Amino acid sequence: MDDIAVRLAGLTRHHGPVRAVDGLDLTVEAGSTVALLGPNGAGKTTTISVLLGLSPPDSGSVSLFGGPPADAVRAGRVGAMLQGAGFVGGATVRELVDLARALCPRPLDAARILDLAGLTGLAGRRADRLSGGEAQRARFAFALAGQPDLLVLDEPTTGLDVDARRAFWTAIRRYAEDGHTVLFSTHQLHEADEYADRVVLLSAGRSVADGTPAQVRALAGAHTVAFDLAGGPVEGLDRLPAVRSVRVSGDRVVLTTEDADATVLALATGRGFRRLEVAAPGLEAAFHALTTPSKER
Repeated sequence: MDDIAVRLAGLTRHHGPVRAVDGLDLTVEAGSTVALLGPNGAGKTTTISVLLGLSPPDSGSVSLFGGPPADAVRAGRVGAMLQGAGFVGGATVRELVDLARALCPRPLDAARILDLAGLTGLAGRRADRLSGGEAQRARFAFALAGQPDLLVLDEPTTGLDVDARRAFWTAIRRYAEDGHTVLFSTHQLHEADEYADRVVLLSAGRSVADGTPAQVRALAGAHTVAFDLAGGPVEGLDRLPAVRSVRVSGDRVVLTTEDADATVLALATGRGFRRLEVAAPGLEAAFHALTTPSKER
């Protein structure tokens, strides 16, 4: 069963009267990098908590590498970076890394951990004196310490600036390329688009989309056709084939269309324009289309 890192079947979890996870099925193949996306309250953090064995499911089953989560955690096969995790008071970064390594049966070398987490120059600093971004990197180091087969990250780049985020994802990519499995939740859609092999989009505790970033983007359905009017009229653009909407800003027009080819062909017949651009839907468009109740769209 080592070819399957995570298997959730019919997973349900309530918080009081709220069903945070609602019959979720999810299988994550070993060696893949999977992003969990969804608006606040979609069930991402609850799913991760149950997956790690921190919260029991109300119904359904959870297995990691074919067995109970607790077995995989005890064997050092799982590392987790959770939101708001605290540190031992007064401990330095190096002491935290040493502690994490002592808890694991096959730890990474301490220097390697510090390098991957970008903390080599901060090894002697007390953890309670780290900035928010530095503390996130320390949590990452703790998660890496056991050289886990499965790395679980809940909103890992919160508090990181642009350069730190880039360095973080470079480290994750290097770790994943060695055959490790990475499962992360994020609100940063571009991170999922760029770094995940697969995106699972949650809404109200259920999976509403599951596929490669390109496949999920395509579910938004619409492309955009943008161009400069070049002195031509605005009238009639909304009647071009497949056009859903027309947005005009100065001389620039952006059409939302369900069939970009048909729209462009009609546009090119008897109408002047400049700087034509056709764009596929982004992950943000798919996110909005798939997680917004229809009455609010």
